[in-house]
Amino acid sequence: MQVKDLQVKALQVKDLPINSPSRVITFVNGAHFIDHYSMLIFAAAVIIMGPALGMAYSELLPYATPGFIAFGAGSLITGWLGDRWSRRHMMLIFFVGIGLSMISVGLVQTPLQLGAALLAIGIFASIYHPVGTAMIVSYAEKLGAEMGINGVWGNLGVASSALVTGVIGQYLGWRWAFIVPGVITVLIGIAFAMTVVHEDRKGSKQAAAQARVAKEDMWRVVLSLLIVVIAISTTFNAVTVALPKLFAERLADLTKSPALLGVIAAGVYVFGAMTQYTIGKLLDRHSLKAVALPLSFMLAPFLYLAASLSNLPLIVVSIGIVMGAFGQVTVNDAMVGKYTTEEWRSRAYAVRYFVGFTAAGASVGLVAWLYDQGGFSMMLRAFAALCLLAIAAAIILPREIKAPAA
Repeated sequence: MQVKDLQVKALQVKDLPINSPSRVITFVNGAHFIDHYSMLIFAAAVIIMGPALGMAYSELLPYATPGFIAFGAGSLITGWLGDRWSRRHMMLIFFVGIGLSMISVGLVQTPLQLGAALLAIGIFASIYHPVGTAMIVSYAEKLGAEMGINGVWGNLGVASSALVTGVIGQYLGWRWAFIVPGVITVLIGIAFAMTVVHEDRKGSKQAAAQARVAKEDMWRVVLSLLIVVIAISTTFNAVTVALPKLFAERLADLTKSPALLGVIAAGVYVFGAMTQYTIGKLLDRHSLKAVALPLSFMLAPFLYLAASLSNLPLIVVSIGIVMGAFGQVTVNDAMVGKYTTEEWRSRAYAVRYFVGFTAAGASVGLVAWLYDQGGFSMMLRAFAALCLLAIAAAIILPREIKAPAA
């Protein structure tokens, strides 16, 4: 009896995590914040970089394109390395690498160096989503709640990037807008290295509610996901990249202060973060189609309206755009989680991020071209048309089959 008790205790000890789950999840949430923050510093800083470097907005913006493409394309490789090597080691590389890359942007002297430094940010940023998301799933006790909170952290990174970059850029200069967060990120990486160790979490208990659909309808799920990921990822990135410049042009009657414009942009993004958490809660209670279909009707009309608005009306409509875009991102991630088995989920997320972020990378050049051709009016109407595809994707999505009563 005593031997059996010892064996049971040994198995229990073996199942206990080496790392504190709350500590790991805290670092991963911080990484999600940094990931999106770092990718959008340039979008806000470019407003004051242009005059300093003697280049127009449409000339500078394309230098971010390789970084955004690497952000998506790199996820296939980094996700594979996380599974085959070590997620902890990959996250350490993320913190230190992206921190040093941000610092390097603040030190560039030529446009070519700028493009290379932004590319480095994109490469290291590609680590987070396939690796960090897998770590959340591995360590979370309540998966839905933790994923919702993690999403809020990422979107707060989007929101605060415009705010903090605007403030630092106005008072210290655009170079410090990259250097300051870069130094902080490296320090976080050192703390991560000292407090989180490599741990094999294979076989750890993970829960995800599976959506049930008929086998003959799975092609509709795949087609719907492909359409909505391309449309929403492209639009989401275009909006987050263009919003600081859009506000600088269209809110001139309210303020011309980069810092105050950053505050307004951050306030708009907070609504997006709140929406993501709310949509996550709704997805726990209702089917994907029941949430996705009404949500899909938000973006196209708001984008079309924004094309001809300015000042306070533009701010109000921008809140609707951001709520629709952020809500759709939550639905897209839930689709991958609910329609894939545990054995394929990590690879499915890697493909989802590859497709989404690659499309998002292309959107940067598209924003610059559309802006050059017809300003923000043409750009916003073009993306309004693209978002009609989100409605089609929601209609294509099959209804779920109710699970049989136990």
